Amino acid sequence: MLTLSKKIIVAIDGSPQSDKAAEEAVRMAALSGHKFKSQLFAVMVLPSMKTPSFTDFFPEKPATEMPGWQAKRDRIFYVVEKAATEAGVRVESLVVYGDPAEELILMAEEKNCDVIVVGSSGKGRVKRTLLGSVSTKISLHAHCSVYIVR
Repeated sequence: MLTLSKKIIVAIDGSPQSDKAAEEAVRMAALSGHKFKSQLFAVMVLPSMKTPSFTDFFPEKPATEMPGWQAKRDRIFYVVEKAATEAGVRVESLVVYGDPAEELILMAEEKNCDVIVVGSSGKGRVKRTLLGSVSTKISLHAHCSVYIVR
C-alpha cells in the first residue's frame, strides 16, 4: 500500500462484520502516516422511507427522528469512532437513506474516494443468491477499489 493520503468509505450497520470492517478501515487510514492524512467516512444507510400517499394521514417519522435515536446511533458508530480517535484518524460519520449499495457507490463518487471498505454479508448461499449481497453489488459497480472484510 502506498503511503499517500486516501479517502476511505466504510459501511456501518452495527453488525460484527461492519465492526471488523470499521477497524480495518481505520487501520488503512492510519497507514498513511502523519504527513499524508487520510480521511475516513463512516456511512450508515437506512432503508428508504416509503413515499407518503393521499391515504397516509399520519406518515411515519424517519428513524433519525424517533425517540432514542441518538443512543442507538452512538452505539452503532462507537467502534469506528473509538478506533479512529485512538489512531488519530479523522472520521466523518454520516447517515443516509436508500439502497445500501447504491448509496455507498454514489457517495464514493461524490467524495472522490479511493476505496470502499465493507464487511462480508454473512448470508448463506441461498439467501445471497436470492436477495443479493451489498458487498457483491458494490464490488461489481464501484468506480474505486473495494475491500471486503471477512
